[in-house]
Order: sequence, then structure tokens, then C-alpha cells
Amino acid sequence: MITPLFIFFLIVGYFLVLVGVSYIVIKEDSNEVFFKANRNSPWYLVAFGMVGASLSGVTFISVPGWIEASEFTYFQVVLGYLVGYFVVAYLLLPLYYKNNVTSIYEYLSTRLGKNSHHAGAFFFFISRVLGASFRLFLVAIVLQQFIFDAWGVPFEATVVLSILLIWIYTQKGGIKTIVFTDTLQTTLMVLAVVLSIFYINQALDWSFFDFLSSSELSTYSNVFVTDSLLSRNHFLKSFVGGAFVTICMTGLDQDMMQKNLSCRNLKDAQKNMVVFSFVLVIVTGLFMLLGALLYIYAKKEGIEVPLMDGSPKTDLLFPEIALNGNLGVAVAITFILGLIAAAYSSADSALTSLTTSFCVDFLNFKQYAEKEQKRLRKKVHIGMSLLLILVVILFKYILDRNVIDGLLTVAGYTYGPLLGLFSFGIFTSYQIKERYLWPVLLSVLAIVTFLGSIDANVLGGYQLGYELLPLNGLLTFLGLILIRRK
Repeated sequence: MITPLFIFFLIVGYFLVLVGVSYIVIKEDSNEVFFKANRNSPWYLVAFGMVGASLSGVTFISVPGWIEASEFTYFQVVLGYLVGYFVVAYLLLPLYYKNNVTSIYEYLSTRLGKNSHHAGAFFFFISRVLGASFRLFLVAIVLQQFIFDAWGVPFEATVVLSILLIWIYTQKGGIKTIVFTDTLQTTLMVLAVVLSIFYINQALDWSFFDFLSSSELSTYSNVFVTDSLLSRNHFLKSFVGGAFVTICMTGLDQDMMQKNLSCRNLKDAQKNMVVFSFVLVIVTGLFMLLGALLYIYAKKEGIEVPLMDGSPKTDLLFPEIALNGNLGVAVAITFILGLIAAAYSSADSALTSLTTSFCVDFLNFKQYAEKEQKRLRKKVHIGMSLLLILVVILFKYILDRNVIDGLLTVAGYTYGPLLGLFSFGIFTSYQIKERYLWPVLLSVLAIVTFLGSIDANVLGGYQLGYELLPLNGLLTFLGLILIRRK
């Protein structure tokens, strides 16, 4: 019998393993270790660990839960991701290694000026706080539903506990700790999805090949949407949007790039990115197959989608079946470990990258003595933890859509300015009149927000989707052209 107490002790045991890994790996408490891992991370560990950080709790729960509504059309976005990763590997990584940056937004300072540097860091900061909070919120509601509600523990306390545990094992080693803990966490995530597929098929008296050839799976088999460009998830819009999401959410994101910049050299970082991209596509495909299998099993067993605040919450279907679906203790344990691994693998790196960016980009802490730098870093690390707690709690009261869809939609608004700034810096030789930068960025953001709010009927049935991100970047680029120096 899987009880809340059993789940709680399983989580505590897992957390102690992470602390133990951190203790073994980290021999010194220095800024060079925290920010860059002394630039000696093995590329293959970074590549494998990045799979877990990219998937996170959003993919672990939200993608399977989204299958009934979207079928396999999300895979169109995933194929776009693959193209985007190659752009990151062969366009952006050489740029960062050439400039020997700690924060990737230092490039904007060198190329365009201090205001551009701060603007890039600001939009990353907003993007990463929201993205990390999306992911943490998803895990927190699962822990709340299946553990802490039974004990009368409020949601706010669940959030505080989750982020406190992350802070404890990252506060000393930073990115070096994460390279190793992410490897463990990715292993657990992949193991969880593979074992879940195996045991659910076993409960249905199917082999994996029976499942792939079943008529039940064929009801979810729609992958490519090509009938009307007006559709929000048309192939072209999803594919192009996916490529730009990857370029921005990986290549222009300090969180993901900080791991790559801890590799020994550019060649290793590029090998890491290419290997990681193919592994990620395969693993995401497995999560989508799992989603179809969950709905098939739920229909045969009469399992309803769990309610949250009176409304069906598809993100809770996987945990409901894993913990209460009579599949045995093995599925429950692997699910819990996979879920916690998913939560920590994204949140720990987010906390570290936010700390790095705030110290380097906003506080310019390199001007201080080494002892003062360390003291400042530790204070910022605590501050970022408190900020994440606040935003995750707010999401409980304002979030009203599937989390993976919400995450990609928000990315269209917050990463667009980064796309425009970096594109302008890379593809033109112009300088800009920086005093006009913020008016341009805010004007573009207002235009894109307005476009995103237009009812599809007004546009003749055309539904704006993930293409908001490249559109935002294009408008930002054109705005910068207008304020270029002659």
C-alpha cells in the first residue's frame, strides 16, 4: 500500500542521495566552481543531464496529460526543436566561447552596450523565473494532491519545502553539483517512463508491440496537421515555432548555456549539444506514447481525470494512475522518483542560473574582492529561492491552462526580445542609440500582446500560436534597425 508517509520518506531518501552526491563532488566553495565548474565538465555527462533539465516536470506529467486533447501533434514542435539545437551548437556556442563569457548576456554588452546587456538579462530573468515556477508549480500540485492534503499541510508549505531542499544541495557547488545530480535525475526520469509503459502494458495483457499496433493507439495517432494554415497547431507554425523556442529557451538562456559553458572546450560543448538533441527527441516520443497508454488504461479501468478546484486537471492523470491505479508498488515508486527527479533537474539549474545572471549582469560583482563576491553570491542565492516560492504560490491562483501549453505561450512574449537583440548583434554590424532601446522593446511587447489577444474570428479563423515568438523577435529586430546609428 502506497501511503503519503511512504511517499514522504521516499522523497527524503532521494534528497539525502542528492546531498551526498553534492558532498562527494564538491571539494571547494568558490565562485569559479559555482558559476563554471572550473570549465572541466565531461561533455557526455552534460549532454545526458541536459535531457532531464529540458524535459522537467512539465514533460513528465503535462505532455502525457495533453495527449487526449492534442494527440501526437506536439511532436511537430519537437521536430522543430531538433533544428534549433543545431543552430545553437554551430552559431551561438562558438560566439560564447570566443568571448569567454560567464553570463551569455555579457556578449550584448560587448556588442551593443550596457543597456542592451541589462535588457537581455532582464528578459532572461523574467523568462526563467516564470519557466522555473511553471515547472515547480506542476510538481507541487502533485505532491499536494497525493501527500500533503492527507496531512492537512497547506500548499504554501509544500512549495517552501520543495525549494528549501533544492537550495540546500546547490548553495555550495552550483553548476558543478548540477552536472552530476542531473545525470542521476535524467536516469530516474527515463527509467520511470520505460517502467511505466512496461507495467501498464502488462496490466492490459499487451506486449509493447501489441500496444503499437492496437486500434486504441490509432485514435491518438494524428501527428501532422496540414489541412489548414489557420489552425493553431498547423505543421509549419509548430515546426518553425519549435525551432525558435529551442534557439531562445536553450541558446539564449543562461540556464541551459551555463551547463554547456562548463565543458572543457567548444568542440566538447558542440558534441554535447548534438547528442543531447537526438536523445531528447527519442525520450519525448516515449512520453507521448506513455500519454496515449495512460488514456487507454484509464478508459478500460473506468478511471476519471482527477479534479482540482472542481475542474478536471489532465496534468494529474499520470500520478493518479501511477499511485492509485492498482499497477503495483514498482510503478508508484518509479513514478515518484521520476517526478522528483524531473522537478529538481530543472529547478536546481534555474536557481543557479538566476543567481549567476543577477550577480554578473545586474550587480557587476566582479568589481568586488573575492571574499565579498562569495558573500554576495550566497545572499542572491537565498533571494532567488524566496522569489521562486512567491511566484509558484501565485500560480495556484492564476493558472488556468495545461502547463506545457502555458509555458510555450509565455515564451513567445518573454524570449522574443532576446531573439531580436542577439539576431541584431550577430547579423548586422550596426550600433544602436541605446537611449531608445527600452521604448522599442516595450512597444514591440505591447504589439505582440495585442496580437496574441485577438480573437481568431477577427483574423478570418487564423489562430496565433507558437509563431508569436519569431514574430516578436522579427519586430524587435526591425525596431532596432530604426534606432541604429548612421
